[in-house]
Formats: sequence, structure tokens, C-alpha cells
Amino acid sequence: MSNKNIGIKDVAVAAGVSVTTVSHVLNEVSYARISPETREKVRTMAEQLGYGPNRLAQALRTQRSGMLGLVSEDIATTPHAGRIILGADEAAKARGYNLMIINTSGSASLESRQADVEALLDRRVDGILYATMYHRNVELPANLGSVPSVLVDSVATGGNITAVIPDEEGGARAAVGALLEAGHTRVGFINNTDDVPATAQRLRAFRAALTEAGLDGDAAPVESEVSEVQGGYDAARRILARGDRLTGLFCYNDRMAMGAYRAAAELGLSIPGDLSVVGFDDQELIAANLHPGLTTVALPHYEMGAWATEHLIDAIEGKTDLSLMALHPTILGCPLVRRDSIAAPR
Repeated sequence: MSNKNIGIKDVAVAAGVSVTTVSHVLNEVSYARISPETREKVRTMAEQLGYGPNRLAQALRTQRSGMLGLVSEDIATTPHAGRIILGADEAAKARGYNLMIINTSGSASLESRQADVEALLDRRVDGILYATMYHRNVELPANLGSVPSVLVDSVATGGNITAVIPDEEGGARAAVGALLEAGHTRVGFINNTDDVPATAQRLRAFRAALTEAGLDGDAAPVESEVSEVQGGYDAARRILARGDRLTGLFCYNDRMAMGAYRAAAELGLSIPGDLSVVGFDDQELIAANLHPGLTTVALPHYEMGAWATEHLIDAIEGKTDLSLMALHPTILGCPLVRRDSIAAPR
């Protein structure tokens, strides 16, 4: 806990350096020519003395509040994408900022979401993160541009703003690749029906991965349903009833894979003995608790939250120009999480 009677001069005396050096170290001034040893000594003495910067004086000097806003479209009310908030919060604290969260709904009106942004601006946030529960295109409130802003898991409709999104195609290629590596040649895909980027991108990657492996990707069976457990069950019943029985199945998400597990059981198919299954999202409550555990692809929620926060703070502190990154979204990888739902075909 900071000692309010300890000032920056006390830290300077204890460390045997100038007040300016202490200021540069504690404020992480990148251009200051200070050796790593001196920086470490200043930080150590500041910690030992219990010195903490005067936030009010800092705000008056820098015209910054040290607060970031996060508009959360449904994230705070679902366990699925909550690691976006965790990544953003931990990255903010590591840089000396605090996060203020307003939860909204993806179905909220543009006027309502504009009011949410205005509420953050009224509290003098230095920048805003706008994050959505799943990767989609969003129409943004006009006042979002009043301060530096970054989109998380979304891309702006009709405007350029720095964004970070998951590699949907790369993740789908990894999922299909796991089935191909195990020796499967009769592979199908259970897809989503919603008009979101992942629907088209995962399908494109599915077909491309099969084609590049020398199979007929265009002819590979695909069934589409609502991306929930029941949809996965219904689509799996149809796709598994085809004449040339599949040995491998890629599911749009883990909820659909759960439905596919049920369909396979009803048809007398064991997983992975008769049917290998791979999902997408790595929803741990589902994927790790299915029997057998579901091999799936993880969405980089934590990483997107942290990346967006780091670059937002860099922009606030004048270390980067967000407009240079706004032309194309930054894409973060979706790693494969191996469990026990894939085996070589019999």
C-alpha cells in the first residue's frame, strides 16, 4: 500500500539518482537513456518506501485519467468469452490503468449503445475497447471516435477502426488437419446457419483443406443448422445417415459437437472408434467434460483482450498510431486443443 508521506524526492535520494530519472523510470518514458540496472534500482526503492504516484497530479499533468472503458456486448453475462475481459483487465493493470465495464446487448439499438459510450466519455476514460461475444460485423456509435478506440472480436461496418479478430480459417484448417493426419478421408462438416464471418470462413477452410489433401472438397458433405446442441444433433442425424458413412466429422462449435455425440450414440457409433469428432471454440465446460474429451480449436479470447488493451494504451500514450492498423484487422491464431475424440479410422 502506498505511503502518502513519501514523495518522488525521497525515492530519488534513496536510489541516488535525480528526480527526473525517477519520473522517467516510473512513467516508463521509452526515450530516456537509463540503464536497466538503474531502472531496477529505482523501482525497488519505490516499492520498499511504499511510494505511489499522485494520480490526481498525474492526471492534471498528462490530461489522462488512467481509466479505460470497455463496452461489452453480452460478454459479461456469458462464460464463453469472459476471458476477453480478463485479458483486457490484466493488460490494463500491468500498465497502470483501470478498466471500467459497461455491459450491453448485441440486440440493443444504436442509440442505446451510443448512450453507453457517452456514459464512459462522461467519466473521462482515456480510450475505449468495444468487444463482442462472437466474431461479427458491428455498426458502431459515432461517438466511439471521440477517444482512441479498438474493436475486439468484431469488425466495423462501413468504417475503418483498429480491430483484432480470431483466425477462423486457420482454426478450421487445424481442425480438419487433425482428422486428415489421423487418416480420415471421408470427412463431413456440420455448419452454422447464421450470417456471421465464421460461417463462411470455416466452410471455405474445410473445403480448401480437403482439396489440398487430394480429396474432393467441393463434394464433401455439409449440413447446416442453428449452432446449438439441438442443431448439432439434427444435422448429425442427417449427415451420418448418408450412404458412404463418414469416419470424421468437423463441427462448427462445441455445442453442435455435443449434439453430434448424442446422434452418434443413438446410431450405435462409438467415438472415436467409429467416428472421430472435432469441434471449435474450446468451451471448457463442454469440451473437457464430454466423454471422450472433445478435440477442438480454442478461440484466443484472452489474447484478443490483452492485444487490444496494449495497443490502445500505446495509442493513448503517443507510442503508436491506430490509424496505421485500421485498414486491415489484426488476426490472432486459434490453436488446436487435443483431447480424445480423434483416432485412426477402422
